[in-house]
Amino acid sequence: MAKIYLFPVPMGDTPVNHVLPQLNIELVAGVKHFVVENIRSARRFLKACDRSIDIDSLSFVELNEHTPAEAVDAMLVPALEGHDIGVISEAGCPAVADPGADLVAVAQRKGIEVVPLVGPSSIIMSLMASGFNGQSFAFCGYLPIDDARRTQALKEMERRIRRERQTQIFIETPYRNRRLIDDLCRRLPGDMLLCVASDISGPRQSIVTRRLSEWKKASCDYDKIPTIFLLYS
Repeated sequence: MAKIYLFPVPMGDTPVNHVLPQLNIELVAGVKHFVVENIRSARRFLKACDRSIDIDSLSFVELNEHTPAEAVDAMLVPALEGHDIGVISEAGCPAVADPGADLVAVAQRKGIEVVPLVGPSSIIMSLMASGFNGQSFAFCGYLPIDDARRTQALKEMERRIRRERQTQIFIETPYRNRRLIDDLCRRLPGDMLLCVASDISGPRQSIVTRRLSEWKKASCDYDKIPTIFLLYS
């Protein structure tokens, strides 16, 4: 019976064997059909796993934010014909804050076995190191760009933190990371805690928790570095 394997990918410039178990590398070498967020980065990942893999003999189809919903079903044809499919995101775990979730949803409806594999997740790893509540948390994706909607979103986050003791986790486009920190310092009470987790598992990893009043004075540069943010009090 064919399976859908969800292959995590290193989140930065990190050797594959530093963040992935040997089982993943062995499994990926045996898969011939892949659904990927980006073909170029997927091919690079496969070569990093095993240089003997014949990339040109593999089939790739892209599934990203531009893929129409009606195109997803056809991506599962190899599995219906008895061939395993590997799902690869650009970084981290596929199907978590990732278009791969659409493929997994269809696979579940069709009764195809889905196999998640062990690997790095910025959401979980940043939460582990933040010192915040790991029993109740929410990943909110990107904050709204519109000023009024962003203010509303941050007020809702603060409400959940104060009343439900729920950690709030979100991301930003890397070149706007410092701007986001300044924005949080301006819009939220200074006693709230902010954890900034940058380049997780990479050579420049930095995971720092401070009160917003301290972040306001801090000198730091996270721009252009993949970073995730967590709020608590």
